[in-house]
Amino acid sequence: MFPARATTINTARPTRHSNIADNSDQALELVTFVADLSFPLCVSLSIDCVPKFNELKLNKTLKFIIFKLTDDYKEIVVEEASEDPDWEVFREKLINAESKNMKTGKVTKGPRYAVYDFNYDLASGEGSRSKITFIAWSPDDAGIQAKMVYASSKDALRRSLNGIATEVQGNDTDDIEYQTVLNKVSKGLA
Repeated sequence: MFPARATTINTARPTRHSNIADNSDQALELVTFVADLSFPLCVSLSIDCVPKFNELKLNKTLKFIIFKLTDDYKEIVVEEASEDPDWEVFREKLINAESKNMKTGKVTKGPRYAVYDFNYDLASGEGSRSKITFIAWSPDDAGIQAKMVYASSKDALRRSLNGIATEVQGNDTDDIEYQTVLNKVSKGLA
């Protein structure tokens, strides 16, 4: 294991995430997280992640899959797989996701990975398209520990899911509005 490292949060220099310095709980969590590297540096994929994705991709029986890290941040698992085509139902599940801090046990908004089989019609009238979209949902108000572990383990899941057409990074609820995602997935052609 790595030795503990001390860190200083510079609150004088404004950054995109300067609101972290304004919230003493998050600042303390960041210092504690960096100082105590007891969290797992590698995560594994649950045995059901790839078969569930293949069910969505090949059988077209599922509309979306939501993946999460276990509470100990050691494994990516399928949290939910659904046939429901309603985008708002899917979106609400991401927005309401929660994660538990390993040290404190505090429950906060939580990041998630998701795969959605996005269908749309071309504006030119040339037919319909279907694109499997990978969504990395990491809300700005989620805990720092969860955001860091999710960010560092995203590629492990993403690389194992062959057939992803588009990737969307969502940090705010506006990032996962239907029209916003449609524009990105269709490259403005829908």
